[in-house]
Amino acid sequence: MENYQRYAVYYAPRAGAFADRSRGWLAGTAKVPGLDLGQRDITSDPRRYGFHGTLRAPFRPGDGVDAGAIALHVGALATTLKPVRCDSLELVDLEGFLALVPTGAPAALLEFAARVVEATDVLRAPLTEAEIARRHPESLTPRQRALLQVWGYPFVMEEFRFHLTLTNRLPEPDIAPTRAALAAYFTPVLPVPFEIEDLCLFGEDAGGRFHLLDRYALTG
Repeated sequence: MENYQRYAVYYAPRAGAFADRSRGWLAGTAKVPGLDLGQRDITSDPRRYGFHGTLRAPFRPGDGVDAGAIALHVGALATTLKPVRCDSLELVDLEGFLALVPTGAPAALLEFAARVVEATDVLRAPLTEAEIARRHPESLTPRQRALLQVWGYPFVMEEFRFHLTLTNRLPEPDIAPTRAALAAYFTPVLPVPFEIEDLCLFGEDAGGRFHLLDRYALTG
């Protein structure tokens, strides 16, 4: 496995209509009636990371940790975790970003994500001062700053909110019409129930794009 500059553990949908439609949306090739904005213009940020839900945010490998060790560790972790089932997904406005978020089973999802964060912490290098600064700690709550110091990311544990980002931050007048167009586009393929069945290992290439490297079924 190639060594990438950073790695992440995400949810990404298995092959099927939901995956196809989300891929088309981020690629800018989807046909979305009622959409007035350019798809590629409003999806540049999520396209870089790929369609995903973050479980372990991107991290630099620690000393002595290579791509093979990361793959083995994540694969072994997947054998200890059970799938998480939620009712479905709904399209919401997250402070200007449109995203799909799960409905139902919040406690189970919170516990699952916490276990992933805890179990993968041994893989990452400590944050540099520059990396901490990029998180704008002055804008975080005291608890979020503490989580950033301990786990390398501020939105974990009780601050975690699972979401599948669909757009860049949109101007206020564009949010409602874009949300309506995307709701019509995604609703026919939204999984019911919505299940997290795998841990997906992603790697960031030299150009800053993330790629799915492997998928490990949850068999715990």
